[in-house]
Amino acid sequence: MTPSRSVVVLLVATTIFTATALASGFQLNEHGARAMAQAGAFAARAYDGSAMYFNPAGLGFQTRASVLAGVTLISPSSSFFGPVQLNSNAQYDQAKLLFTPINGYIVYPVIDRLTVGVAVNNQYGLGTEWTPSTWPGRYLNQKIDLKSFFFTPTASYRITDQLSIGAGFVYATGNVKLNRQVAISSVQTPEPVTVTMDLSGHGMGFSGGLLYKITPEFSVGASYRSKVQIDASGSATFAPNYAALALPQGDVSTSITLPANGFFGVAYMPTPDIELEADYQYIGWSVYKELKFDFKANGSSSVSPKNYEDSYILRFGGQYTMAPWHFRAGYLFDHSPVKTEFVEPLLPDASRDGFNIGLGYDLNEHWSFDVAYFFLQFQTRKAENTDPSIAFDGTYKTYANLFGLNIEFKF
Repeated sequence: MTPSRSVVVLLVATTIFTATALASGFQLNEHGARAMAQAGAFAARAYDGSAMYFNPAGLGFQTRASVLAGVTLISPSSSFFGPVQLNSNAQYDQAKLLFTPINGYIVYPVIDRLTVGVAVNNQYGLGTEWTPSTWPGRYLNQKIDLKSFFFTPTASYRITDQLSIGAGFVYATGNVKLNRQVAISSVQTPEPVTVTMDLSGHGMGFSGGLLYKITPEFSVGASYRSKVQIDASGSATFAPNYAALALPQGDVSTSITLPANGFFGVAYMPTPDIELEADYQYIGWSVYKELKFDFKANGSSSVSPKNYEDSYILRFGGQYTMAPWHFRAGYLFDHSPVKTEFVEPLLPDASRDGFNIGLGYDLNEHWSFDVAYFFLQFQTRKAENTDPSIAFDGTYKTYANLFGLNIEFKF
């Protein structure tokens, strides 16, 4: 294998749209403090602007124009013990990072029964940075930073006083920068070679939903967000760029399909002050089977297997209202789509438990404020007999703290 081909094979282990994220795989679901405080169990109620994410049919029951905006502060922590291949159980930690995905929604009733809106949020993102820079996994991942924005114009129509339908168009755009050392075993170099890749891309999809209020106390909701194919391109820069290695510096491109999602929720109000909901979320991760990079400089390309499995999230949440206060809590279980042999430091994924609490306050008939706290505990994950493209066995321990804040104004 030539030096340049060795580099290409190494690079394809890095996906441009993966990072340490807070939902199964590399997806984010925290798009509003009101829903977040209830573990995201919101598809059967969806009575604020975040309905455009959880269930667009919820807009059909919103009769006042509103603006909802917020941010989630995410502080992940992950440690790796190993690698087994070096007969080691040393501990390596991720750098302390803080991420701030945003969410914003505008809702406007056009005519009786018809409401439209537009949403912007970060549905995939975050990053990882392992320390120290000489850690043994530096050839797999040193640092990655991902930013994505999803824009979703949405319309919903209330067919009857009990039944509403909704649909939206999705435009997604994203950018990623990654950095790591390049393993070149066939040639001795005066100093290590580092590769920096900077890529961006976009894609389109759609969403739809239905919400049925069987009785004033009991409602069901279902929604679907399509898969989105992201076609991305950018550049690969090597430093130092030794001419003798014929490194594929320059244009690089790839394509990745983000999974479809389905929500089904059931909500019940045992009293006018208490709301309870249980949701099931399906994520079609099996579309993510491999990642192919194409390098223009030498016409080479290679494939890195991923072989994700379809996964799910179970969500349970509720709210108790003591006007003008709203007290919220929830729990979720998130099943990882990553098989044991494909667990890697780029995405040390594991099934996880989430514990949520939150508080809302209605200042007056126009202004309201919501805060949420979410503790996410990942199950201890052992990477065993990892794929030859990874070959990095060991144990990962991860947790994360999330804080959400939203402000809403109703006209």
